[in-house]
Amino acid sequence: MAKPDRLIYLPLGGAGEIGMNMYVYGFGPEGSERLILVDAGVTFPTMENAPGVDLIMADPSWVQARADRLEGVFITHAHEDHVGALGVLFHRLQAPVFARRFTTAIAQNKMERAGQDTAMVHQTQAWPHMVHAGPFRVGFVPIAHSVPECSALLIETPLGRIMHTADFKVDRTPVVGEPFDDETFRAIGDLGVLAMTCDSTNVFQPHPGRSEATLAAPIRALMAEAEGMVVATTFASNVARLKTLAEAGRDAGRKIIVLGRAMNTMLKTARTAEVLDSFPETIDPLDADTVPRDRLLVLATGSQGERRAATAQLASGRFMGLELRPGDTYLFSSKTIPGNEVAVARILNALSERGVRAIEDDGRYHVSGHPNRPDLTLMHDLVRPGVVVPMHGEHRHLSIHAELARELGRPAVVAPNGAMVALAPGAPRIVEQVETGRLYLDGTQLIGAMDGIIRDRLRMAIRGHVTVSILIDEAGKPLGGTWVETVGLADAPRLRDGLAGTIEADIDRNLARMKPRDLADDDPVEQVATRAVSRICNDTIGKKPFCTVMISRLEP
Repeated sequence: MAKPDRLIYLPLGGAGEIGMNMYVYGFGPEGSERLILVDAGVTFPTMENAPGVDLIMADPSWVQARADRLEGVFITHAHEDHVGALGVLFHRLQAPVFARRFTTAIAQNKMERAGQDTAMVHQTQAWPHMVHAGPFRVGFVPIAHSVPECSALLIETPLGRIMHTADFKVDRTPVVGEPFDDETFRAIGDLGVLAMTCDSTNVFQPHPGRSEATLAAPIRALMAEAEGMVVATTFASNVARLKTLAEAGRDAGRKIIVLGRAMNTMLKTARTAEVLDSFPETIDPLDADTVPRDRLLVLATGSQGERRAATAQLASGRFMGLELRPGDTYLFSSKTIPGNEVAVARILNALSERGVRAIEDDGRYHVSGHPNRPDLTLMHDLVRPGVVVPMHGEHRHLSIHAELARELGRPAVVAPNGAMVALAPGAPRIVEQVETGRLYLDGTQLIGAMDGIIRDRLRMAIRGHVTVSILIDEAGKPLGGTWVETVGLADAPRLRDGLAGTIEADIDRNLARMKPRDLADDDPVEQVATRAVSRICNDTIGKKPFCTVMISRLEP
């Protein structure tokens, strides 16, 4: 007997965390559903959780194993946590990609840099135009956010409609990009919506969100009264904020400099995609010395403390010929993302040491790109879905958002990463738990969370590293004595031969006592070495370091 069709939703990233967004929708008989993927984003590592890593992204293995059933990839907007992994992961997906004009340009750039075929990214028009992808029809519904041309997705299936809100804010005057249109979402609600998967980021904020347009006056006032050079940092993708900052600087008689590849790329793309109709004239950083310092406004990348971005470079010294001086003003026109507090604080302290006036986490100069609790209530009331599935948030955000939905009289399902929800037929419910994980871009290599590489790197960073080299001669006996090198470990001055010398002598004594049959086997030899390292280091310096044992044998 044939299995009945069902409609499923499966978050692989972005539900139970903020970042790495990746969501699957499927329709068809259980186990053979046709699939679409929404977004392929990244999050950024810290030295504390992933030293040396470049990017972190959701593991698409579940989709990859079913790639023959993947009808398409739909990118809602151009933020890194939604599009940043596209190029890196595309070889595992091999499905057409759909996005609107601005997002298409950014997505193609990601593909090109990863050596993928940019023709696989298809530009599409806004709803009511629909993209046909197997049993799905998908419309890109314009919605306000802190990046141009963000789109909610209206996903039509034989079992009902889904509204995937993507990231959004209720902003009717967004400066750049399309405003939030109540009537559009009310009309979609009139069509009948089975389920709404909805942004949960700001569910704890009790007041209605503010418009981007409200920032112009306070930023203009700041630029007018500031002495010395002014530097402003914000998210590179927030083209509206960049325009507001630049116009305020121009009106205060300042020349504008843009520092940072990401920021320049976003502005260039916004002009090409015709979502930015005007922007004050900018000058080359190399020409800054031709302008009095108190007539300069620098727009710089790095609002989240990124070590290689322009803000971190300026805070630590000179960058592109520019140098901060006492009395300059540094404006963080942004909110610090949870997890980045230490990195941002490091920069704020560096600015303070230089006598620079730093302004951060000030609501006068920043508004969020996500819906606060009253804005979520409005979206629920406009769309009137049969069920709400919170997404884009940590677990506490999802849970509180589900409570809000129930308060408004709608059922809700809390579905963190890996929880497959059957949306139809029948009552929405979690039907399966799928194994999910993370991938790390480390240089040019993609590595898995279970590969042990990051774990070993963390162990070495925390505990230090000892390398032991042992040479066994043709007769199966130790030759020349053990050689030990330590990295990241304090020496032990009270030891006559030092830490390394003491370990070498201990290993040599133990090897001399071993039976020939044990010396012929690498495992017992390695155990002797690792035990000596662990015991001596713990007794003398209070550490049990990561240990690598290299055993070389001469051929008889």
